[in-house]
Parts: sequence; C-alpha cells; structure tokens
Amino acid sequence: MAGYRVAVVGATGAVGRELLKILAEREFPVSEVAALASDRSAGSEISFGDSRVLRVQNLDRFDFAGWDIGLFSPGAAISAVHAPRAAAAGCVVIDNTSHFRMDPDVPLVVPEVNPQHLAKFAARRIIANPNCSTIQMVVALKPLHDRFGVKRVVVATYQSVSGGGKEAMDELYTHTRAVFVADPTTPQQFPKEIAFNCIPQIDRFMDDGATKEEWKMVVETRKILDRNIDVFATCVRVPVFIGHAEAINVEFERPVSVAEARAALRAAPGVSVLDTREDGGYITPLDCPGEDAVFVSRIRKDPTIEHGLGFWCVSDNLRKGAALNAVQIAETLIAQGLLKRPLLAS
Repeated sequence: MAGYRVAVVGATGAVGRELLKILAEREFPVSEVAALASDRSAGSEISFGDSRVLRVQNLDRFDFAGWDIGLFSPGAAISAVHAPRAAAAGCVVIDNTSHFRMDPDVPLVVPEVNPQHLAKFAARRIIANPNCSTIQMVVALKPLHDRFGVKRVVVATYQSVSGGGKEAMDELYTHTRAVFVADPTTPQQFPKEIAFNCIPQIDRFMDDGATKEEWKMVVETRKILDRNIDVFATCVRVPVFIGHAEAINVEFERPVSVAEARAALRAAPGVSVLDTREDGGYITPLDCPGEDAVFVSRIRKDPTIEHGLGFWCVSDNLRKGAALNAVQIAETLIAQGLLKRPLLAS
C-alpha cells in the first residue's frame, strides 16, 4: 500500500498528541510515522490510533532525509532550527509555531480560506499554520467577505488555557482546586491568577499597547484573507480548558442582512451554524472539544453602522486551531498534486 512517511515534531505536547490522533482518525495515507521530541522524552511511548504505539525519538539526532511531511509543533525557537533542516533534506514542513508566519516566502494557510497560497510553498518547503484565534475567525469571515466585502473587524477573544500548553492546563486545574481548600497559589504560566479570573493579556505587550496575540490576529488576517481589512483585537485568557470563543463585529462594504449572512455561513466549508435565539440555542466552549467545525451563533444586525453584523464564534483550538488545520494542509497538498507520489510499501 502506498503511503507517506510523516514525522510529527513535538509529539509529546498537547498539539503533537492531537496531530497523531487526527492522522489516525482521518486515515491519512501513511506508510510510516515518527514521533519526535526532546532528548528528555526520547524513549517514551505514545499512542497512534487505537492499536499502535510509537517510541519517541530524539529530534536533535533525527535524519529527515527520505521523509515526506513534517508536522511541527515544538515551540518557535525549536522550529527555527529544525524546520529549515527538515526542508533542506526534502521534507515538506507544516509548522504550527509562530516563527515562519510572517515570512513573505512562507505561505500562511487555512485550507477553507486560501488553499491557492499553497502553490508558493516551494521557495522554502515550509508552510505556516496560523494562530489558533486567527484560524477560526477567518474561516467564519471568508464566506462573508466573498459576498459582502469585509471592511473592518473588531474582535474580543475568550481563549482557553490549552492555548498555552499542558503546563497552563495543569495550572488552571491545580489553582482551581487550591481555591476550595484555601491553599496559597502563585501564578507561573500566566501574569495573574487564572482560576476564576479573566486575563486581558496573551503574550507580551508591544509598543502601541497591543499584545503580541492581538498583533497576530491583525497581520495574519491580512496575509490570509485580504491585506485591506482593518482588524482591532482584544485577546483574553479565560479559565476554560479547551475551546476558544470570539465575539466578532464586522463592518461590510456592501449591504448585508442576517438571513443572507446565515445562508452564506451555512453553505461554507468548515462552518456550522447553530443560532436558534432561545435559551441554550448557541455553542459554548464546553460544547466544542473534539469537534472539527468552526461554530457560529448569535448572528445579529449592528444598527450603529451602515453595513454591520455581530456574531459569536467557537472552535476547538487544539483541533481546528492547530492540529486539524495542519493535517488538512497536508491533505490539500496531496489533492493539488503538490506532494510527490508516495512509494509503495515494501
């Protein structure tokens, strides 16, 4: 059986484990899978599908020659070193970190939004996965932009702690438990206590007062969707384990009704509309873990501007916001004939 040799880098992290899970779930055509991580994790075992177990290999000593696809999620500094090394060996790299996203020679891709940009990957043999908060927003904006022309976006995010990795999830769990037993806590992964709190800072502050996460949503949306779209973002970390939510307000160039927007969203790939205007008639972060879709609810006319709408958007940040999008990029490369044909397994 023909299949691709796929290396998963950062395999022991939250996104790496999700990558392995999704490769198996979607029956991606693999002949061999390598799970790669740091020397500290090398030799440990990790599941791939229901019946296979992989032994984790040391990334520093791994030879990428002969491997077709590298799915990277090890942290930006590590990708900066090893992604070019893998690409130079002939491996096509799909990188989940922030390191390559704004490189003009590296396409930044969400398959439902800009699959045509994949044709540019040959310059570096690296494709960047966008930020999780950007991915779900542009999936929802794409069908609306095509029909009505998005002019300006104001977005407030409610981002789960899993966006900060396993250590961040552990801190929410231990600090929440500590509240009930009156144990003292000291924030380690966040600038303030995350348990029973909301923190309007994700990543570091920049000179204009925006955080790096907010800046990412601005520049990534323009690179993926349209460089003329204005975006103003406020990114907030909330005490939720998995699932990002966003309150999105959009100003359009052309007239738009709620019914027209709902119809466009329902017809769009990757979008699921649940908007019944009754108690519980919307999706929350608790509803979305394990789901592939970007969910849209609470679509409303904004009467304060000429052509305006607001809506609520929720997605599993570990799946569509990271691992699923990366695997979909690989699937799209295959569908477009941009990956060499796999060899038959011996």
